[in-house]
Amino acid sequence: MATANSVPVYKLYGEHEQWPTPDMFHCELIADRSKLHDWQIKLHQHHGLVQLLCLKGGDARACLDGRYIDMQAGQVAMVPQMCVHGFRFEPNAVGHVVTLAAPMVKRLIEGMEGAATWPTSPRICEVQPNQKPQVDMAFQILQEEYLASRAHRNGLIESMLTSILIWLHRHLPAAANETPSEIDRGVQHFRAFSELIENHYTEQWPVSRYADQLGITAAHLNALCRRIVGQSALELIHQRVILAAKRNLVYTSMTISVVSYTLGFADPAYFTRYFKRQVGVSPKEFRRRAATLVE
Repeated sequence: MATANSVPVYKLYGEHEQWPTPDMFHCELIADRSKLHDWQIKLHQHHGLVQLLCLKGGDARACLDGRYIDMQAGQVAMVPQMCVHGFRFEPNAVGHVVTLAAPMVKRLIEGMEGAATWPTSPRICEVQPNQKPQVDMAFQILQEEYLASRAHRNGLIESMLTSILIWLHRHLPAAANETPSEIDRGVQHFRAFSELIENHYTEQWPVSRYADQLGITAAHLNALCRRIVGQSALELIHQRVILAAKRNLVYTSMTISVVSYTLGFADPAYFTRYFKRQVGVSPKEFRRRAATLVE
């Protein structure tokens, strides 16, 4: 069995590049990616992303944090970030794989009644026969809207995602063999760091301040980040800032100056240089190009 430290960390399986659009989710059919890899998705993990795999038909075998599970049609696998997971599909497997940025999941869940939380361990949810048409339709609408560019695309996608998350939390099975006390201390620090980034990325905190909040040194924090996800602490902070910048540039009418101020930059010119250094194009050019991809 591979250890977590030896398992590759991807944005999407087999890809190291950032997503080409500012969408905070990705949707594809099971066959779209798995058939390119002989129907086998080898063990890997994602930082900052969670996944839903809906098996509508056919056969699949999942490995979720060391547990091997034979999935059946009508099941949905919930995969939290940094879960070591892989799948082996038969060519008859039919279904959807939805990948969500953790900040989007957090926002959608916070809007649900009961202050639900995303599970920190993987789960398999059963779709009851009387609920299958509605769940199948929600995933199908996600797939169609993701590929299209229609009016109110983003609103419809988020409403479908919210519906699916509500259904999943209504039928959330108990975690199996969870031993929180045995979780690697470094992983605990990394999770806390990720939460701090989410709460303070607009405040331009230096790495040292994040480390102080965690009660460790900046050098230790950087070493943890490189061990767990292969990136420095500063790179992870930059990624969150850029994700927010992309969303604001594409899905709002904010001027570039307002976007920069919103993200804690005192000088819009510096923000433009920062954005271009991280993305490869200026904010203005990114907005222009993205307009041809999304509503």
